[in-house]
Amino acid sequence: MTQKVIEIVGTSKQSFAKAAENAVAEAAKTVRGLRWARVAELEMELDGKKIAHYRATTKIYFDIEK
Repeated sequence: MTQKVIEIVGTSKQSFAKAAENAVAEAAKTVRGLRWARVAELEMELDGKKIAHYRATTKIYFDIEK
């Protein structure tokens, strides 16, 4: 089995988990054979003292079709 890895940045106003979920959902719209996902980096956009957005840079692994 051979796989390819892409990197998607998901965002959410709610949480890091939702941001990662959004990244996977977006990848699933155009990529077939999704197998694994790994959160590589977490970031927060701030608005003063408050968190405005959560960002999860997510590596998505999928099978290469033969």
